[in-house]
Amino acid sequence: MLNAINEVLWGPGTLALLLGTGVFLTLRMRLLPWRRLGFALRSALGREARQTGKDGVSPFSALMTALAASIGTGNIVGVATALVAGGPGALVWMELSALFGMATIFSESLLAVRYRRRDRQGQWVGGPMYVLETAFGRKNGRVLGTVFALFAVGASLGIGSMTQSNSIAGALESVFGLPVCTVGAVTAALALVIILGGIHSISKVAAALVPVMGAIYLAAGLAVIFGNLGNLPGSVADIFRCAFSPRAAVGGAAGWMTAARWGVARGVFSNEAGLGSAGIAASAVDHADPVRQGYISMTGAFFDTIIICTVTGLAICCSGVLGTVDGAGQPVDGSALTILAFQTVLGPWGARFVSLSIVLFAFATIVGWEYQGEVTFTYLSRGRGRLLYRVVYALAAFLGAGLELGTVFAFADICNALMCGPNLLCLAAMSGEACRAIRGKAPKKL
Repeated sequence: MLNAINEVLWGPGTLALLLGTGVFLTLRMRLLPWRRLGFALRSALGREARQTGKDGVSPFSALMTALAASIGTGNIVGVATALVAGGPGALVWMELSALFGMATIFSESLLAVRYRRRDRQGQWVGGPMYVLETAFGRKNGRVLGTVFALFAVGASLGIGSMTQSNSIAGALESVFGLPVCTVGAVTAALALVIILGGIHSISKVAAALVPVMGAIYLAAGLAVIFGNLGNLPGSVADIFRCAFSPRAAVGGAAGWMTAARWGVARGVFSNEAGLGSAGIAASAVDHADPVRQGYISMTGAFFDTIIICTVTGLAICCSGVLGTVDGAGQPVDGSALTILAFQTVLGPWGARFVSLSIVLFAFATIVGWEYQGEVTFTYLSRGRGRLLYRVVYALAAFLGAGLELGTVFAFADICNALMCGPNLLCLAAMSGEACRAIRGKAPKKL
């Protein structure tokens, strides 16, 4: 039942709506998210972005917190799944979803920062639920905000905690033989220690972990690509041919529509453009300028999908492992396919490296998603129950390590899809304000 609902919710209509929103905003903003990408990258990585006061976190730390939530197993497992199901051309559609998704994330973050509020502890909180109250009034906006928050909490416990813990336990058990229960307990304990410190602790861990793990993974992925450099030109040609050819996928059995469906779906899962989550992390920034923070936040889609997912996809395609079948005659998929690609250059260490990357990426997702779930939970509870949510979230990580997660994953996917509805409605209602802001304020050179 849940799988059937999930198929409907994540069907072509939802994916077209997500991509279409990005296209609409990009065109209405006169391509400024693309034209000012250089400024956005300098703003995100510059010295000024690391400065903070006592009331919030730095813009860089907020970006790393959002990236911690979005950079997860989807960058390793999700890319492989998209390529197997949609063919090499799915990689192009993943990148297109990120290119147009930058405008979506810009709008989400700008509006979230502009309409954020102080919570009971005096900290900044924001997100689509508060923007909805501005767009549709206190009564109607509160109803829509509650709907968004309910599904965001469900997604945080499912995709943010349980499934990521399960990925960690599975990777460490298969490669290193560690007991699942032990891994689950350690994962939950470490996560609890971090999240008990709130956004300051979470952002510090994210700011330290995300750049290091991302750089190491990119270095290994580039080594695989350069190790198969002779295959790269032909692989790139196949990728673009399959992205738009009527018969595109592996074996010629499906066309560009299949590549588009899987590419956009995995792209959205990777960078979360349209879900509204980026604005929640952006709202925690101390003394944030809404427009500048929008630029900084939108670089998350660039780093997550256009860089990391592209490296994973090219490593798989140019290594020649796409289309490999296992002993039962089934296509090798998911992390197993990525491991095969990395083993073509790194040998036996490829499996260990990919497994450890899954562990680090998944743990970062656990930490990053907790803050998003916590903010939406406290919106529902009128600022109460913060400690309760943190403990329940860590408990979910422990339980998730040993569960068969098919049902949980389907439920979390449904929550993710249903988060889109109120958020996209919010973006449509407030699109004029976001577009006027980006067109009316030229950024200062850094």
